[in-house]
Amino acid sequence: MAIFGARSLAQLATCHDDIARVLAAAIKEYDFSVLKGHRPKSEQNACHASGASQLRWPASLHNHQPSLAVDIVPYPIDWESLNRFHDLAEVVKKHAADCDVNLVWGYDLWRWDMPHWQLRREE
Repeated sequence: MAIFGARSLAQLATCHDDIARVLAAAIKEYDFSVLKGHRPKSEQNACHASGASQLRWPASLHNHQPSLAVDIVPYPIDWESLNRFHDLAEVVKKHAADCDVNLVWGYDLWRWDMPHWQLRREE
C-alpha cells in the first residue's frame, strides 16, 4: 500500500477536508503525488503569466483557503503516460463516490489538465 510523502502531505493539508478524505482513501489503492493544493496570489499570477493556468488570482479554485482544487499525478511521475492518468482518475472517481464527494476531473471538464481535480460548485 502506498502512502503520501512529506511534500504531498504538506500540499494536501492546504485542501478542503472533502478533497483530503477522498485522496486519503485513493492512496491506499493507487500511488500518486499531490503537486499543489492552495496557490497564493503571486504563484497563481505567475502560473497565469506562464500559461500554466488560464485564470488570474483570485479566480482559480486553488486560490481558496482551504483549496477547492488539487493537482495530483501518478507516481512515479511520467508526463507522457496518459493511460496512468486515466487509471488514477478511475480510482479517484470511485473513492469520491464512496465518500459522497462531488469531485470532478479537469480532463472531464475541459479535455485537458489531467492533474487537476476540483470540488463541483453548486450552480
